[in-house]
Amino acid sequence: MDAATAHAWDALGGPRDLAGHVELVGTPGLRSALPVRELARATVGVCSLAAAELQRVRTGGDLRAVRVDEGAVAVAFTSERHLRVDGRPIPLFGPLSGFWRSADGWVRTHAKYPHHRARLLASLGIPDAGDDADLVRRLAAVLAERPALDVQEDAYAAGGLAVAVAPPRPSDEPLIETRTVGTADPRPLRPSTLPAAGVRVLDLTRVLAGPVATRTLGLLGADVLRVDAPWLREDDGTHIDTGFGKRSTRLALEDPADRATFEDLLRAADVLVLGYRPGALDRYGLDDESLRERRPGLVVARLSAWGWRGPWAGRRGFDSLVQAGTGIAVAVADADGRPGTLPAQALDHGTGYLMAAAVLRALTERATTGATHHVRLSLAGTAAWLLDGSAPLPEVAGEQETPDRRLAETPSPYGLLRHARSPVAVAGVPDDWDRPPSRWGTDSPRWTGG
Repeated sequence: MDAATAHAWDALGGPRDLAGHVELVGTPGLRSALPVRELARATVGVCSLAAAELQRVRTGGDLRAVRVDEGAVAVAFTSERHLRVDGRPIPLFGPLSGFWRSADGWVRTHAKYPHHRARLLASLGIPDAGDDADLVRRLAAVLAERPALDVQEDAYAAGGLAVAVAPPRPSDEPLIETRTVGTADPRPLRPSTLPAAGVRVLDLTRVLAGPVATRTLGLLGADVLRVDAPWLREDDGTHIDTGFGKRSTRLALEDPADRATFEDLLRAADVLVLGYRPGALDRYGLDDESLRERRPGLVVARLSAWGWRGPWAGRRGFDSLVQAGTGIAVAVADADGRPGTLPAQALDHGTGYLMAAAVLRALTERATTGATHHVRLSLAGTAAWLLDGSAPLPEVAGEQETPDRRLAETPSPYGLLRHARSPVAVAGVPDDWDRPPSRWGTDSPRWTGG
């Protein structure tokens, strides 16, 4: 096993005797000044290995082969770029999202969602009027007059999203935190052809990293139900890209009837995946201690942008902003000093596969030892791993991936989808999902067969 894969497997608490079971094949991709290729194949590799481990626990026998294709990994890590809906690509970033010169450096903004766009403009005193080209000019002019940290803090106070571009700095943010919250008799899963078949996953995540994790669990056979607040609509393109293999419903947890429905779902769930800011859902009894008392045996996986400690823990964040705030944008800057970006939203995708792997390992532990685990991951933790000083492997001249053979076509309620196949590679597990994305929020709030 290569060093990055071994490190990730160790962080997951995986048995050392399985550490060499991941075979890497195919054409490398995701070239960067940072070891993005190594991170990407490692996260997919340990997710595949965790799936094979759980499958062996369910059925006995030998560990299934894990053969990760680097070309498939590269395409999957850029899945949103390859997605076509009736031949049309999806918008990736809004016109007010990106790097901007400030009075003393650079700022990265994120304004794809309408409420974030409105809050960013309000924090800068810019009326949300006129066409996008005019707003871009006004935004650039205002930001050029203001210090980057002032922009960052004013946007944060207004609920907007802007981060001052910072140089790389040491971080002790862990890649994965696992806590054992209870031990009971083992809860084995019945034999099945898929590793996560019959596992009920309640998905309270948004945008990319969390939905990538639950999309992967859906591929592996889990019954995944995503729950969103009715007023917090997901971007259509993002929902389509990450909605394979799951269902989508809407519940207002403030409403007594919807809350009762949610509690019924929670009582029957095996796994709860949460992707909101730390503490944001505690008032609904979704903090760790309440869940441990109410739902012993429930595997809980939490995701945050900026980590779980320190002054930034409660802030909103996206992959692009964490790249800017942790020093990645400086580490991959252009020759003229303009901040750069990774060749993929690797923090999102990588953390998503790690999160799926952590859930699979927790299910294995519950089935074999009876231990119940709560796990936590963050984009900042994945960024710290990427910036740990490891050099990328040398490029091999002449290599080039052809993405077309990594894509599939699937009819859906949105139209004909052309999309990336899954890179998870366990013998006997398909590389495509058994169901397309349903329209956002339109499925019944119940488990399959329930």
